[in-house]
Amino acid sequence: MAPKDKETSSKVSTPAPKGGKGGRGKGEGAKKHIRRSEKAGVIFPVSRLARFMRTQRITNRIGAGAPVYLAAVLEYLCAEVLELAGNAARDNKKTRIIPRHILLAIRNDEELNKLFHNITISQGGVLPNIHAVLMPKPTKTDTSVVSKARGSSSKGGKKSSSSSKAHTPAASQEA
Repeated sequence: MAPKDKETSSKVSTPAPKGGKGGRGKGEGAKKHIRRSEKAGVIFPVSRLARFMRTQRITNRIGAGAPVYLAAVLEYLCAEVLELAGNAARDNKKTRIIPRHILLAIRNDEELNKLFHNITISQGGVLPNIHAVLMPKPTKTDTSVVSKARGSSSKGGKKSSSSSKAHTPAASQEA
């Protein structure tokens, strides 16, 4: 153990001069690097999007504002979809957003549905929709039961004379 103590004690570093580090890296007065995302005020990575745009070879030259604009648009779209999906999850009394909620959010919003009209969301399902032709037609007995229930809920519990005349066969033939 004694030899280790001698080695560490012999390697004493001297403090760097106050004016800088003598050509070794940045000095004390150097500014901290500010990321392009922070400058633009967005969360999405601007530099990564710029790199993707360069590697995809969309064009030979890419302006400095193009990846910033793209990051802002993508961030807005994600925020919009997540807000609507969160509302759909809350409507279904859930705390987590699942692919079904994302599908409901996109398909129920006119503009998002137009943007994502040709995509399929895995495990999303379909919108609940029953065509009007497939619905059962209301019969006359169903409508009379509904109107009787409405008439019995009047104040005092008594039926009015006008409602009792409406349910007679003669009155229905006149109408």
